[in-house]
Amino acid sequence: PCTECSCASGKETGKDTSNTKKKENGGRSLVPKIFFGTRTHKQISQITRELKRTAYSSVPMTILSSRDYTCIHPVVSTGGSNRNEMCVELLEGKNGKSCLYYHGVHKLSERYALQSAHHMCQAWDIEDLVSLGKKLRACAYFAARELMLGADIVFCPYNYLLDPQIRESMDINLKGQVVILDEAHNIEDCARESVSYSVTESQLKAAREELDLMVNSNIRQKDHEPLRAVCYSL
Repeated sequence: PCTECSCASGKETGKDTSNTKKKENGGRSLVPKIFFGTRTHKQISQITRELKRTAYSSVPMTILSSRDYTCIHPVVSTGGSNRNEMCVELLEGKNGKSCLYYHGVHKLSERYALQSAHHMCQAWDIEDLVSLGKKLRACAYFAARELMLGADIVFCPYNYLLDPQIRESMDINLKGQVVILDEAHNIEDCARESVSYSVTESQLKAAREELDLMVNSNIRQKDHEPLRAVCYSL
C-alpha cells in the first residue's frame, strides 16, 4: 500500500505542485516531452523507421537538425560552411533580399498539425519533411523547430542536448522533460567536442599579424597585448 511507501509523506505536496502547474498551463496537465538524442542523423532515420512500425506512429513528433540537412534555398543550400551566415542575412533582409521559403513555414507546420488532429500523421524522417518543403516551397529547417512546440517526442543529435549554446538558440528547455540518449557510451566524446575548439596554424599566424598591427597602432593595447602573447606562445 502507498501509505507504507516513502513517498506517502510527499503526497499532498506533490498534489499542490501539480495543481500549480495546471494553473500555469491554463488548467491543462503538463505532459513532458521526450527528447531522443542520437550520435548521427542516420541513426535518427533508423529510429523513426522503427517508430513507424509501432502503435505510437501517429504521436506528434519533430526532428531537429542543421541547415546542412534541411535548407532548400537554391543559393544558401549550396553555400557550404557559410549556410548559417547566408540564412541570417536573408532573414534580416540585408541587400534588400529575403527568404521566400521562410515566409512559407506555416504551410508545413499547419499541414502536419492538421494531419495530427485527424490522426493521419505517421512518423516521418527529415527527408520526408525536406521533400514536402520543396513541394510547398516552405522552409523545412524552421518548420521542424515550430513543430517542436506541439511535439510529444523530439529527435535530435546529442549536441543539441549537451551544448548549452545550441539549447539556447533552439529554445530547448530540458527541465521536467524525459531525455533518452541512444548509445550513451559516446556521450563523453560528444561532451568534450561541445567545449572544444580547433584552430589551424595559419589561423593563429593571421591572428598574430592582426594583433601586431593593433598593438603597433596603439589600438586598445591593454586588451590586445595579452591576446598576442597567447598567439605567440601557441
